Amino acid sequence: MNIAIIGAGLMGRAAVYDLCRAEGVTAVGVFDIDAKLASEVAGKYGNNIAISEALDAGDVSLVTSVLKDYDAALSCVTYKFNSGLTKAAISAKCHLVDLGGNNDTVAEQLAMNDEAEKNDVIIIPDCGLAPGLVAVLCADAVTKFDKISSVKIRVGGLPQNPRPPLNYQMVFSAEGLINEYWEPCLILENGQKKTVEPMSEIEQLEFESVGKLEAFYTSGGTSTLPDTYLNKIDFLDYKTIRYPGHCQFFKTMLEIGLASREKVDVNGQNVIPRELFKTVLNKNLSFGEPDLVLVRLTAEGTRNGDSHKVVYELIDRQDEQTGLTAMMRSTSFSAAIVAWMAASGKITERGCHPQELVVDSKLFIKELRKRGLNLTIEE
Repeated sequence: MNIAIIGAGLMGRAAVYDLCRAEGVTAVGVFDIDAKLASEVAGKYGNNIAISEALDAGDVSLVTSVLKDYDAALSCVTYKFNSGLTKAAISAKCHLVDLGGNNDTVAEQLAMNDEAEKNDVIIIPDCGLAPGLVAVLCADAVTKFDKISSVKIRVGGLPQNPRPPLNYQMVFSAEGLINEYWEPCLILENGQKKTVEPMSEIEQLEFESVGKLEAFYTSGGTSTLPDTYLNKIDFLDYKTIRYPGHCQFFKTMLEIGLASREKVDVNGQNVIPRELFKTVLNKNLSFGEPDLVLVRLTAEGTRNGDSHKVVYELIDRQDEQTGLTAMMRSTSFSAAIVAWMAASGKITERGCHPQELVVDSKLFIKELRKRGLNLTIEE
């Protein structure tokens, strides 16, 4: 099978590494607007089966012509391209998986369900880590209960060696980080959708070998889960894990206006605080040091008339041999697995659907473990 990867950034190169070693994959196309970068990534991670080519992800007509030669594609570019890429994939009759990151864009994609179904393709948005991997774990948890009452999802990407005062390093885009901390958060409460404030409801938690941590509400992690499990799960929420004290430090910076897009006058120049803030974050928090990813999903309910609890937990650290960070591995490998499942026919549904409805969770977990992402399930 042939699989295309659009975007040769950090997540794209991890996807290239994975899919060039996946069972049954005979060719991987690496596409980026920067032809040199695409070539370098194909050469470094491509395992002798990758080819590269320059491609503007915003050119729907050109993308359509390219994807006609592929069974599936994985979008590793920013979410703003994903609606157009969905149109291109449908026209090219090529399955598409993406890393998502924006609920409005996902809604636009899901609205193309009929066209995708008609053209015999599956489109699965918002794959990756969170949203992504955690949605499949949630679907798996649901199968273990007669009645599931609560699902609590906790996820974090952290430096292995935190530096005060924020105890954080950039592991993905500054814009994405600010959005998570600034936009409203969607949860389920009493089976109904509810919006809560970001960076609120701080709780304490602990992971073995990592220590004491905090978690708080952030936006986007629940993705389509509140719609999928409306009136089916009483309570469902998502919180981001950080080292203790991070939330209060960062929240203060946002509250004084550093996330604002309204221009301010600075010595006669119009400055957008958000743009300045992103620049400062990238400059001062891009240490490039070893990272780790933490995932804990706790589900509670009843089975056979008795109270039942299931805990999924993952601790992943940067791979020193390949140089792939934990965030690259957990995000890109998860999306690559779904793209591989689509290309190989292991996903038979057609249309545009959330992954919790179409991905075989048992196979997904098996493939995660094959890649060294050692997920544990305790029940």
